[in-house]
Amino acid sequence: MHAIRSAATAILLGLLASPASAVTPVASVRIAFDRDGLVSMQANGFADIAAQRKVGADDPVRIASISKLVTAIGAMRLVEQGKLDLDADLSPLLGWRLRHPAYPDEPITLRLLLSHRAGLTDAAGYYAVPLDGALRDITDDPRAWDDAHAPGTFFRYGNVNFPIVASAMEKATGERFDRLMQRLVFEPLRIDACFNWESCSRETAGRAVVQYDAARKPVYDNHRGGKPDCAVIRSTKRDCDLSQWKPGRNGALFSPQGGLRISANGLARIGRMLLGEGELDGVRVLSPASVRTLTKPVWTYAPDNGLTVEEDASGKSRHGFFCRYGLAVQTLATKREGCRDDPFGDGVERFGHAGSAYGLLSGLWIDRASGKGVVYFATGVEDAPRGAHSAFTEVEEALARGKPL
Repeated sequence: MHAIRSAATAILLGLLASPASAVTPVASVRIAFDRDGLVSMQANGFADIAAQRKVGADDPVRIASISKLVTAIGAMRLVEQGKLDLDADLSPLLGWRLRHPAYPDEPITLRLLLSHRAGLTDAAGYYAVPLDGALRDITDDPRAWDDAHAPGTFFRYGNVNFPIVASAMEKATGERFDRLMQRLVFEPLRIDACFNWESCSRETAGRAVVQYDAARKPVYDNHRGGKPDCAVIRSTKRDCDLSQWKPGRNGALFSPQGGLRISANGLARIGRMLLGEGELDGVRVLSPASVRTLTKPVWTYAPDNGLTVEEDASGKSRHGFFCRYGLAVQTLATKREGCRDDPFGDGVERFGHAGSAYGLLSGLWIDRASGKGVVYFATGVEDAPRGAHSAFTEVEEALARGKPL
């Protein structure tokens, strides 16, 4: 029986890796929804090739940069509660001096961080801060800052902004970021999700969608039905004792920029809440004013005011990908020269966020005018070709439109 299973797996791996199916995802899930519920759902492929476990709409996946949007929802809840201020200097709260070395008199605020306009870059790193490390070591490094532009004057997409946001959230509440997000977002919305697995159950982690590289080799969340022994970057002593955590010292610990594990069904609930102006199934998470604050673009591309592409080599975006951005929210279909931000190809304005990491591509997009939205992800598409009519990939264009892959 074991030999038959191994042979079947080997055949499947060979088929998935063949040139003829180079852009065929290992797994893909797409859900269309409106304010009232789910409209359609398609799930294809395998959450785990070795186990031959088919993917489903309730299987959690590392959703990549859509994590930023969800982190921003938590941050806005704290703004509503008066525990954070979008426009206050964050240095006093953080307990360290957060300043652009070339512009030391310019305060760095939550609004600037959420909109990628704080002057930060990923050049000094952002994710590999150990359990006993300090995020301040990253922001004190001059390489973390864009020498050419003052805070507030230039859009430059950078993951490092969101560990700082998470640090501020921890300092404002005294709560660990992953647990705080459970309380602020996931529990009210009845979503089984977590940042970096620690606060998810063993059963949930056992349903993880494995992420694969172009050769169909596992690169992330290959749990074999269990839960990882350590869900964070280990300490410099190689231990994983979370009692070492201190509020605000290391907001990168639970990967607020990309480490959210959530199912497509869970992500659709986030989308429906936003469509409902902050309310879902009678539960209000945000005020309508806060939803408008998140989704209203604070930056629109012009030739001298920002970059339209993510510089991180792991991203799949190309020039024209970012053209309007709010507080961790993209707006699509910008009618401006140099913009190619319409994977749907219909010219309709939508808001949401894209994700790309470790062979996964994802999207959450909402058409406020029609009251409709879509969520999707695909794994094993590290080599996805560029799209035919946008700066997104061919895979994203197909999933956005609901076309066969």
